[in-house]
Amino acid sequence: MKNRRLISLGMAAVSAALLLAGCSSGEAADPNSPGGEDGVFTIAYAPNESTTESADARDGLAEDLSEYLGCPVEEIEASDYNAIIEALRTGKADMAYMGSQALALGVERTDLEPIVMKAEDGDPEKAIYHSVLITSSANEDINSIEDIKGRTMAFVDPDSTSGNLVPTAEIIQAFPDDDLNTDILHTNGDFFEAVSYSGSHQAGLKAVIMGDVDVAPISDQILASEIANGNAAEGDVKIIHSSGAIPAEAMVVAEHVSQETRDMLTEFLTTYDNEDYFTDVIKVPGARFVECDMSDYEDIIELNKIINQF
Repeated sequence: MKNRRLISLGMAAVSAALLLAGCSSGEAADPNSPGGEDGVFTIAYAPNESTTESADARDGLAEDLSEYLGCPVEEIEASDYNAIIEALRTGKADMAYMGSQALALGVERTDLEPIVMKAEDGDPEKAIYHSVLITSSANEDINSIEDIKGRTMAFVDPDSTSGNLVPTAEIIQAFPDDDLNTDILHTNGDFFEAVSYSGSHQAGLKAVIMGDVDVAPISDQILASEIANGNAAEGDVKIIHSSGAIPAEAMVVAEHVSQETRDMLTEFLTTYDNEDYFTDVIKVPGARFVECDMSDYEDIIELNKIINQF
């Protein structure tokens, strides 16, 4: 990880004391306080983190962060990553949890900043995951990425890193003689017999298991979580391709969030150890947040530019 900094608990405590008055609902809100002009700090989540299993754990973090910041903390469930970016841009959200492609899209529209990223065992060297292509175990004639041409495919979301950007790049690379681009891969009857968006990794997994589509990409960590939670059996699907390492999802803050609040959030998140949150929301038991910055996402930002040039 690059440009990592440590903020002492003493400094964070002093900042909290100085900012507490601005969060009080009984006084005029200070736009530089954690709660901003409306006195409420708002976190946006995408559908993948807004499942039934994750609700209590998300609420737990909101309650703990509210106590730490000294102001109310609310959550909003966005319909997709575009909605999250727009919420950050317009001030309707102060912080959001998002994948690296959404981050790559977001930096083109607003000055968001990643402050922490998830890491298995809290190890910065493990702040990665992979996009895997899955098919039903019953599909005996689909065993590798080379077998997916002419099949039915359900990508996750246009702004999903492991559910769209990375698998798109991997497929283009796997078929160098087909002159593929993103438009061809997302048009019915061109490369795939039919292609769609499932809306979430979980929905794509279900579509494969039910036989509604032949192939779908999914985060390997979400796949493991769905199996661990009993939402899928390990024998239901088979992995036919795995991508290279992808930088993990990040908590990002909006442009309007003050530096004092950013420092407080970084301190809170890098010391947060509620296991339910990391198991049910982050989908990686034993994970923790580690500090990050924009340099950790440079490769994905560049890949997004290349893919979307077509």
